[in-house]
Amino acid sequence: MPIYQQLEEQIAELIGDGRLPTGTVLPAERQLADALGLSRVTVQRAYNALRQRSLVLAQGRRGSVVQGLGPRLHPGMDRLKGFTEEMRLLGKTASSRILERSIVSDRSIASIFGLASQARFLKLVRVRCGDGVPLSRETGWYNLTAAPALETADLSGSVYGFLAETCGKPLVYADQTIEAAFPNEQECEIFGFSHPIPCLLLKRSSYTHREVMMEYVEGLFRGDAYSYRLRLGT
Repeated sequence: MPIYQQLEEQIAELIGDGRLPTGTVLPAERQLADALGLSRVTVQRAYNALRQRSLVLAQGRRGSVVQGLGPRLHPGMDRLKGFTEEMRLLGKTASSRILERSIVSDRSIASIFGLASQARFLKLVRVRCGDGVPLSRETGWYNLTAAPALETADLSGSVYGFLAETCGKPLVYADQTIEAAFPNEQECEIFGFSHPIPCLLLKRSSYTHREVMMEYVEGLFRGDAYSYRLRLGT
């Protein structure tokens, strides 16, 4: 990784962890360059990249000021909940932007659900935001055999809420994995990244109380905003 990107990521981590809170004035480019033994151009490129990510704001004579995403989000992993509820519990307002909505038949997805290859699914690609900040891009497939009402439903809000309240099919448990992944070009544009940085890829299969698989979703969550914590016992 180029030196300027290393510096960018180190500063971004300090902002994400709250060690550089919103309103902090960063050192002048020349001052930081001299302190670190780097060229001014290197520091300038790092600061410009942070501005492109909306982590830092140039304020004239004040210099570069941290605006950031605030402290990292620490969602609990003790129970199944959708993005909308998760944002509510974190004190944020959830919103979504639908990039794609289609009815598909996909043999590989059908095999994940354990259904016939010609089974129909609602495919939903969304950008999920908290307080207007894009936090994840997710692609979900939903079982139309079990919940046909999804095909024409208004899904601008919570899909989980619609399944529970309208379809009478609340989701009660899920199998989920988390792994590291880099965003593609479109995802970098959505998150405002000047270059790919590590993110968290969540894959989830969700079920109703009758053990009917209702959802398979893959969501890429921005690595500079999320941190998952687990309490482990013996």
